[in-house]
Amino acid sequence: MDKNFFEQIAEKTLKRRTFLKWSGAVTAPLLVGSAVTSKSLVPKVLAKSEKNDVEEVVIPTCSTLNCGGKCLIKAHVKDGQIVRISTDNDERDENADNEQFPQIRACLRGRGYRKHVYSPHRIKKPLKRVGKRGEGKFEEISWEEAIKIIAKENNRIKEKYGPASRFSLYATGQTGTVGSGDTVIQRLLSCDGGFLGRYSNYSSGQHGAATPYTFGTSSAGNSCRPLLDSKLIILHGMNPAETIIGHFNMYLRMAKAKGAKIYTIDPRKTDTNVAFADDWFPVKPTTDNALVAAMAYVMFTENLHDQDFLDKFCVGHDEEHMPEGVPAGESYRSYVMGETDGVPKTPEWAAKITGLPANRIIKLAREVATTKPMAWVQGNGINRHMNGEQMSRGGSMIAALTGNIGISGGWAGPNFPSGKLIKHQDFPIPENPLGISIPVFKYTDAIVRGTEMGAEDGVKGLEEGQKLPSNIKMIFNMAGNCLVNQHSDINETTKILEDESLCEFIVTSDIYMTPSVKYSDIILPTCTFFEQNDFVPPWSFGQHIFLSQKVVEPLYGSKTEYEWMTMLAKELGIEQEFTEGRTQDDWVKWMIEESKTKDPDFPSYEEMQKNGVYKYKDNHIVNFKEQIEDFENNPFETPSGKIELFSKQLWDMDKKETIPAIPKHVAVAEGPESSVTNKYPLQVFGWHVKRRCHSTWETSEWMEEVQTQELWINPIDAKKRKINEGDKIKVFNERGTTIIPAKVTSRVMPGVICMPQGGWHTPNDKGVDERGVINVLTGLDASPFHCNPQHTNLAQVEKA
Repeated sequence: MDKNFFEQIAEKTLKRRTFLKWSGAVTAPLLVGSAVTSKSLVPKVLAKSEKNDVEEVVIPTCSTLNCGGKCLIKAHVKDGQIVRISTDNDERDENADNEQFPQIRACLRGRGYRKHVYSPHRIKKPLKRVGKRGEGKFEEISWEEAIKIIAKENNRIKEKYGPASRFSLYATGQTGTVGSGDTVIQRLLSCDGGFLGRYSNYSSGQHGAATPYTFGTSSAGNSCRPLLDSKLIILHGMNPAETIIGHFNMYLRMAKAKGAKIYTIDPRKTDTNVAFADDWFPVKPTTDNALVAAMAYVMFTENLHDQDFLDKFCVGHDEEHMPEGVPAGESYRSYVMGETDGVPKTPEWAAKITGLPANRIIKLAREVATTKPMAWVQGNGINRHMNGEQMSRGGSMIAALTGNIGISGGWAGPNFPSGKLIKHQDFPIPENPLGISIPVFKYTDAIVRGTEMGAEDGVKGLEEGQKLPSNIKMIFNMAGNCLVNQHSDINETTKILEDESLCEFIVTSDIYMTPSVKYSDIILPTCTFFEQNDFVPPWSFGQHIFLSQKVVEPLYGSKTEYEWMTMLAKELGIEQEFTEGRTQDDWVKWMIEESKTKDPDFPSYEEMQKNGVYKYKDNHIVNFKEQIEDFENNPFETPSGKIELFSKQLWDMDKKETIPAIPKHVAVAEGPESSVTNKYPLQVFGWHVKRRCHSTWETSEWMEEVQTQELWINPIDAKKRKINEGDKIKVFNERGTTIIPAKVTSRVMPGVICMPQGGWHTPNDKGVDERGVINVLTGLDASPFHCNPQHTNLAQVEKA
């Protein structure tokens, strides 16, 4: 990215009043790559539109960006162009905005989607690299030439190194089903002999890895609707007002109206706290389990815990309920009371670690223990840490101690009830013939030292003692910015990618020239969701599913990923196996037809065309309700059949310092207790912001006006460094340096700084990032379960 790009945005940004006034106009000159700014062009376009008597057609569709909202977008199309966007609140009916059938309204990003399709920053033609990798030099080529080059390199690499040398990178720029290149490329590679697979994700990997050791499943939360029965809701590292996850905010508002109290636990006073919460309990990053242990201490010593629930449904809470073969003193109660290590986990002990005063810990513990139903809802923020697996299990400990599992208004643990809301047919991916996969976060490891990686590195599917058969030599990156920008340690990652002797060929299909795209050998321009049909499920908590309809013809030379992969499959001689004789539209119709066999109420394709969405009526899902109400016939899916507060499986791994059998507080190398704080005294993390969906929307001047890229720093820390509001500051550690303006605010606790994640890496001629990109500071070391720990970092700041 041009280092002056964001300065240009700041100079040319559209004022909010103008944005709202002219939001119905289409930015037509952008279709041909004009550099004219929105401020000057919009009135001219409006004048043209007013003279146009062509009928305006409204087509319901849905975004396929990796956004949890998955809102209903109504595209108003006139003369082949989208002239404005409306959403689900335009036509009210008897089902509007009630707890069973809530409306699916677009947020600020959704209402600005014309900027997505008509952006001047779109890739327009296939490109071939002509300079050094990462240098950003490309030449235009035809689609036919691009496909032939990809096929030739694919065959060469597969023959020389084997199919395990090919990797489909974790990518979320285009989600959905057949419209998701990330999904479709896995089908193609499975038809072509297989590939090195991947598991986990960057968002909730620790939650998914740790939760099965407690409950036997990775999904322990409820759907949103049961929150209406809660009397107290704890949002632990969860910020739905900014991350915009479906209807969660609506249910918070309804719960609050019914009298529920809402507290947030977070190092930052989030927009969610400002909008909904009655109190804020700030704790230092990585120390959440110290808070949990101190709360448990209060509950045990004041007899506030639910002993009957623990004895009936749990193992590991005390010495009388431990698995066989474990020595005395290893139960959670023994840990909390300090019976083994001589350190009682008192509120005073936790206060020194967390930064939260002891009296506040006591208040929270008593209220949580005596208010029922109580929902302790864990967001993904707490899991993206070096000790995230243990913090994932900590919240479930509180739920168990208070008996708030399996009841409406309670909440058992991380992750929503995946697969229990909408029952539908996915796009089919044949089984990968290789059956080998790596953690998504370790893709750079697999480029450098793949043949040294085995089970100890998180590789799955190998025989005992085996290693990967090849390093990664070819990458398919389908609308993913995790190649560089969203991955950790950008400086080290780009060094790896620049070395063409390591990964020999990289293919990227994307809409924009992101920081990741310029590290490709072939670049293919793909379509936005407005330019293709797709069948789009929501995230796991969603209670609706969409037909994302094509509303305009593909712009420039773009093709859908299914379209160009069909061309590639033909070149590889596997077209029939890949397509089964179906076009992309045929697959969409097939998935909707098959969904009717799973849900008799599922609408027909014609009904989905008309409405754009199917809202599922049974949206009151309470996880583990069957186990709690009829335990004898419905045990938990754990080895003991109970909730395992002590996991014998983890005990047997014999990694007690990093993977203890109970959710202890585990100090980490870049935490507040580290000796490294002498050099880098500030904890730093990146949060998800309302102006971007991960890194998408970065180039929109509208969104830049809504929320600028600023680092939050507490006044105490700012004063020590003579930093004032708006000063450009340098944030640095041994991995890198970034420049960003300062926002001095008491909404972040002392000793902690944070910046919006998803800014695009913009290095100057000295290699210093000038866009406030968190991932120049993050490290490549994975968490104990091989997951993404991008919130665990130490840094220092000074005036730039």
